[in-house]
Amino acid sequence: MKNALPVQTPETSIKHAVLQELSQQKKTLGEEPQITDTQVQVNVKRLSNDEHWAFGSVVILAPNVTGAFPEGKLFIAKKSTTNWQVALEGTDLFGELSQQIPDAMMSVQEKKAFSLLGNAQALSQNRPELRLPYEKGQSWVMSGGPHGWSGSDRPYSSLDLYGGDQRVLAAGDGIAYTMCANNRGWIRIYHENGYATDYYHLWNNMIPNGQPVQEGTFLGYTGTDVSCGGYASGRHVHFSLLQGNTRIPLHGKELGGWVFFETSPYNGYAMHGSTMRYTGNTLYNYGKLLANQGIVDANGGRTVNLRTGPGTNYSVVGSLNDGEVVTVSCTANGATFTGRKGSTNRWNQLTNGYWMSDAYLYTGTNDAIASSCNK
Repeated sequence: MKNALPVQTPETSIKHAVLQELSQQKKTLGEEPQITDTQVQVNVKRLSNDEHWAFGSVVILAPNVTGAFPEGKLFIAKKSTTNWQVALEGTDLFGELSQQIPDAMMSVQEKKAFSLLGNAQALSQNRPELRLPYEKGQSWVMSGGPHGWSGSDRPYSSLDLYGGDQRVLAAGDGIAYTMCANNRGWIRIYHENGYATDYYHLWNNMIPNGQPVQEGTFLGYTGTDVSCGGYASGRHVHFSLLQGNTRIPLHGKELGGWVFFETSPYNGYAMHGSTMRYTGNTLYNYGKLLANQGIVDANGGRTVNLRTGPGTNYSVVGSLNDGEVVTVSCTANGATFTGRKGSTNRWNQLTNGYWMSDAYLYTGTNDAIASSCNK
């Protein structure tokens, strides 16, 4: 009697199809044309009862050396008559299949998040409306300033952070997933505004599979976990910013009240008003800066005048300290002033009813962040 051929399970077929699609994508991009199954984790997180749909993550593992980090994407697979059609995160097909996949396989919140991938709101290009990934009011060490996900690679999308109670928290509301096969070490959150954030090296982390998380949700502790490869010499969180599934520069971006600037990998600095902090310094987490809020920047000074109207012909009624966070009610034109971001005649009326020149307010944009007071 002949030996029976081994039965190929759906998971095996899916993994093979995902590997093929990933290899083809790499070849199209002129990158590694051959990827072996020993270099890749294909993690099938969900399989429909009829075995016609699958959802999960695929990770290209990194060697356990300094300057190497894994590459991860989500995937959706749909069974056809002869094979599996695979869509990798970042492709148009992924967006299409995310809306077609049965509701029993993917929540409404997930479908909404995936429909926004790569479409971060234009108003918030330098204002992702995210906090730093730890408790508001704590100060953590920026042990690595802006650098690439793998170190010196561009864009410089990442920070290394540790300190305080070592509890790593969600930088904003979104949908969370673990990326590695053992569910350890690496969490990615897809935020409601089209951005995403990565958290690597986590210890004793939560294990989300598409669950909604809120800003400040506990994700895990800083650690040295390298379940998907790479290296960590001491406990920290390797934190990275993405737009959809594409890493983007931190340069000029505001997170937790700090605006980040790159120089060489792991160096660079952050500014809050006129205060500068370099690699090795601590960053106080001011929390999420809202769309109608700004940070007082006295451009090297200590205070900025508050007036009863939009110009120097109005009385001074007080002052704001450099670094204060204020909320803008409306705007109007008035006397021109020059600050760190250049010259402007825009004035902002704050929620206390008084006015300040927009030249001395970091907003992340040259546009008004509130409607006209004349409307």
